[in-house]
Amino acid sequence: MDAPWPQRPPYPEAERLDLVDVLHGHRVPDPYRWLEDPVDPRSRAWAQAQRELFTAQAATWPGRDRAAGRIRALLGSGVVGVPVWRRGRRFFVRREGNQEHAVLMVAETDPAGGPDTERVLLDPMAMDGSGLTTLDSWQPSIEGELLAYQVSVGGNEESVLRVVDVATGTEVDGPIDRARYSPVAWVPGGRAFYYVRRIDPVRVPEDERQYHRRVYLHRLGTPVSADVEIFGSGLDLRSYYGVSVSRDGRWLTVSASTGTAPRNDVWIADLSAPPAGESGNPERDADPGRDDEELAASLAAPQLRPVAVGLDARVGTHVGRDGRLYVATDLDASRGRLAVTTPTDPGPSTWTDLVGEDPEAVLEDFAILDGPELGDEPVLLTSWTRHAVAEITVHRLADGVPLDGGRSRVGLPGLGAVGPLVTRPEGGHEAWFSFTDHTTPPHVYRVDVTQDAAGQVELYAVPPGTVAVPEVSTRQVTYTSADGTTVRMFVIARADAVDAEGRPVAPLPAILYGYGGFGVPLNPGYSASILAWVETGGVYAVANLRGGTEEGEQWHRAGMLGAKHHVFEDFHAAAERLVADGWTTAEQLAASGGSNGGLLVGAALTQRPDLYAAVICSAPLLDMVRYERFGLGATWNVEYGSASDPEQLPWLLSYSPYHHVREGVGYPAVLFTVFDKDTRVDPLHARKMCAALQHATASVRPVLLRSEGDVGHGARAVSRSIALSADTLAFAAASTGLDPATGER
Repeated sequence: MDAPWPQRPPYPEAERLDLVDVLHGHRVPDPYRWLEDPVDPRSRAWAQAQRELFTAQAATWPGRDRAAGRIRALLGSGVVGVPVWRRGRRFFVRREGNQEHAVLMVAETDPAGGPDTERVLLDPMAMDGSGLTTLDSWQPSIEGELLAYQVSVGGNEESVLRVVDVATGTEVDGPIDRARYSPVAWVPGGRAFYYVRRIDPVRVPEDERQYHRRVYLHRLGTPVSADVEIFGSGLDLRSYYGVSVSRDGRWLTVSASTGTAPRNDVWIADLSAPPAGESGNPERDADPGRDDEELAASLAAPQLRPVAVGLDARVGTHVGRDGRLYVATDLDASRGRLAVTTPTDPGPSTWTDLVGEDPEAVLEDFAILDGPELGDEPVLLTSWTRHAVAEITVHRLADGVPLDGGRSRVGLPGLGAVGPLVTRPEGGHEAWFSFTDHTTPPHVYRVDVTQDAAGQVELYAVPPGTVAVPEVSTRQVTYTSADGTTVRMFVIARADAVDAEGRPVAPLPAILYGYGGFGVPLNPGYSASILAWVETGGVYAVANLRGGTEEGEQWHRAGMLGAKHHVFEDFHAAAERLVADGWTTAEQLAASGGSNGGLLVGAALTQRPDLYAAVICSAPLLDMVRYERFGLGATWNVEYGSASDPEQLPWLLSYSPYHHVREGVGYPAVLFTVFDKDTRVDPLHARKMCAALQHATASVRPVLLRSEGDVGHGARAVSRSIALSADTLAFAAASTGLDPATGER
């Protein structure tokens, strides 16, 4: 369907090199390798010409301004976060509808029983009025008197860690750089914390400077150079680490995973156990009131013992106030189980199941409620997803038995998704969580498990703004993939686009979205872009492909490494089902995905160019032979495989989109969106693929590259997100025959 596009765009010239690598006997052409270098004069000239081409083409798409305005209105609800409690304070994020970034709030409890006093603690726009600074993470101390936070600038995600006094907002420690993706684990008293930092870059080769993390102990008021390395030396340079300290300060846990592998190791240390030469008095050595020298000696030499090392499984641990070690794992349970043991003898042979694996639902989170209001009957909350839809259940903490003999004790507001279960660190009878679905911005709910409340859920906090949400119909459709596997997808359409049975009245322009990797599930959630598209008259489908964990870890592994082809087959089958059921036609269907999802739709357009009218490919991986050399690519070969392995290279070559572009094929319209400060997925993938497609395609449908500076792969200002979404929706509308200005089709 070339009708919306009157003629082939004037593509910039791009030199084709006669460059062929021979890898393990395979000839691998790479004609646009010169585009890997963004400062090469040829690359710079080509990129500028692509920007000019995109600007000229985008100016012809109707409805961009209307789309931007509607997306902004649908984001007008703003954001409110789940409270994080620390004694008389609670911390939460909030964004008013007109704010560029969410701010971190702190609320003080009035001892006299009056209303809480709220104030802004951290505001990214106050730090940097340009909007380029993002608040990456934050963690209050155990007492709530101090707060560690991390910010980055321009999308580079290179977090810098600082500490502020909560009462005054005064910075009291930092900055500590190279703290990207670092947890912060405070010890009691707020005088020290454990964290993760990359080692000094001068100590490693240039191409390894994004790796080599270590766990450190930092004492407030001391120079970073004096921080003590606790863990990480000698492990895989790609390792990521987690670190936490129990509420009472006694137990330190450290976890390690190689890149993004779906497995990790866990160790635990008793911080009350004295290092060599100390007193041998556990109570004295664990006392946060000890002098700094004694405290440092105790915390700087933890004796880590293995909880789970060398297992092919994910393992998460939590030391409860009852002294038990709770272990959430998918070991021998693809959908997850919760076991208990003792932190003094924590190995897998000692684990006893508290809540076993469900045959259909995936265990997502748990929370312990053991406040005095519950007497001698403490409670365990567990959250699950059943085919991507959330549930929360209530159990006896002692033995895991459901309180009512069933699994539906907590009634949720609808069929949607819930966030982590949050409790007061000192215990209690209530928990908080966020809830969202396709038409509901995240709201915060409170659940009370006392006998009188019996698991009652009440609305606790709503977003600060209001929004008029269109009336839509959402269905979960079951379909069959190429190998007979049952897969599911959500299909969202305007209410008047379906009949009384929920079937489509007529084929409509549609967008099919997928991800399918790294165990990331696509659960129901509020999206202003989806609603703007649907309100205008389109259909939006979200496919729960293999590679995610919608059906557990086995579902993930069925879409990784040598089984990656299943992800693409699931996506094509979803598209075919949308066409067969009359939701859309191939001439009206756009595929959309970003990051790993960009790889997905890159494979879709090269494998089945007949099935899609357009492809929106954002921050993609596309050259799967050389991806490990750039960005964080080396951490992903546990998901995809490595071109250096003679067995794995053929997996990658079988679908690598860049290597499957063929001359003379009428490819769909393609819009690549990339971000110049992306430190995860290098924009070179899109540059090379764009040049290859512009050279090869026999269609007049455009192949365009939208590049954006001063942003990266992750968080950004709201206005930047709106502009990007408006451009992609306008492109999809122009490609599929939907007029976003009027909603006519």
